[in-house]
Amino acid sequence: MNYQNLLIGGLILVFGVILGYLLKRLLGLGKVSGAEERAKKIILEAQEKAAGILEEIKKDERERKAALDRSEERLVKKEEEVSSEARELEKGKERIKHAETEVEKTKRELETARLETLKRIEEIAGLSAEEARRRMKDEIVNAHRQELTKLLFDLEHEKREEVEKKSSEIITTAIQRYARSHVADVTTSVFTLPSEDIKGKIIGREGRNIKAFERATGVEVIMDETPESIVISSFDPLRREVARLALEKLIKDGRIQPAKIEEKVAEAQNEMQKRMLEVGEQAALELGIVDFPKEILQLLGRLYFRTSYGQNVLVHSIEMAHISGMIAAELGANIEIAKKGALVHDIGKAISHEVEGTHVELGRKILKKHGLDDLIIHAMESHHEEYPSATPEAFIVTAADVLSAARPGARRDNVENYLKRLGDLEKAALSFPGVKTAYALSAGREVRVFVIPEKIDDFGALELAKAVAGKIQSELKYPGEIKVNVIRETRAVEYAK
Repeated sequence: MNYQNLLIGGLILVFGVILGYLLKRLLGLGKVSGAEERAKKIILEAQEKAAGILEEIKKDERERKAALDRSEERLVKKEEEVSSEARELEKGKERIKHAETEVEKTKRELETARLETLKRIEEIAGLSAEEARRRMKDEIVNAHRQELTKLLFDLEHEKREEVEKKSSEIITTAIQRYARSHVADVTTSVFTLPSEDIKGKIIGREGRNIKAFERATGVEVIMDETPESIVISSFDPLRREVARLALEKLIKDGRIQPAKIEEKVAEAQNEMQKRMLEVGEQAALELGIVDFPKEILQLLGRLYFRTSYGQNVLVHSIEMAHISGMIAAELGANIEIAKKGALVHDIGKAISHEVEGTHVELGRKILKKHGLDDLIIHAMESHHEEYPSATPEAFIVTAADVLSAARPGARRDNVENYLKRLGDLEKAALSFPGVKTAYALSAGREVRVFVIPEKIDDFGALELAKAVAGKIQSELKYPGEIKVNVIRETRAVEYAK
């Protein structure tokens, strides 16, 4: 404020000097009287304005000082309040600390009193607390040992009878509720012809059509005297079905020749892929399963064309799933997991003839690859006891497998052994390099081996026939003799443009 006053005073002084100088100039010019009066008037007005400005400045300074005084007052009051609260907190801490000390003191006194009381009791009884407890236990056991033994025996016997009775009821109820008839798969299929004349077309000139058909499908076509029908023979149901579809297409087309046979067989194979997916979807739909991946359904459809001990694998799996679901419902287990585990328990058999490994291990890998729940994998992996049963559903699936396989008429060991022998014949031939395909025909009395002509020449085909025959003779057991027929076929193809 002093600086402002000095500045204003300085301005007034400068202004006065200027006015004086002007006045002198006016006087010097001869305008003395009028200029003097005007100069005085201007000086007075300037002094009045300066005094007014100074008064306003002083007024503002007084107001600001008053505001500062009020703020200082509030700050002092706040400091007093904070100091008061701090003092109260310190007092509270002191009270809490004192209370904790009192509690600790009381606990020590109680512990001391307890130990003294226990010591006095032991002195009076002449026994320690542990000895007294052990002696009381021994007396009670000795007094009631016989009764306890009899009671435990009765309880165990009663519970065992109750469990056996309940398990028998559950199993018999499940079997009674699911009563699907079993149809054993055989190794032949009868194909009905629209007319007897078709047989000649199927055979072809010098048998070239029937040979081409058998080579493309891996089946044996039997022409007997039965009118308007032929027999398709193969231990593989999938090959028989492909052959049946191809024959239908050829007869519908009307042109039966080697080139057309290969075309229709390829069409039938593609159609079978679609049909297997449909069969898998129908199986899942029958069981109320809607969240299996397409690849799993495709493999389930392939199981329809696989047999195990003469029993259709997919029919067996569906039967197991129904039984598992009913047992799980009775036992309070997870019905959905039990059904799914039973349905896919043999899914490894869909590729077991193509990949090395047991069908259980292959099945586990397939299910893991396609992201199925671990509970489903645990339910299916132990049905041959290769893995321990980790869940209640695993025990249920194992029991259902035994029930489905053991019921009368479900399986036939002789058929399984026969099919296994034919499969071993094909594997023996396929183990040699340069072999394209191999088919066991005539109930295992002939093995037809088709080679890649670019890798094996005519002399190599003779050597291969001897090698395959030698391997079959040394490694496999079979009645009679087996004919090894190695076929090397070359073709020259050119296009006219």
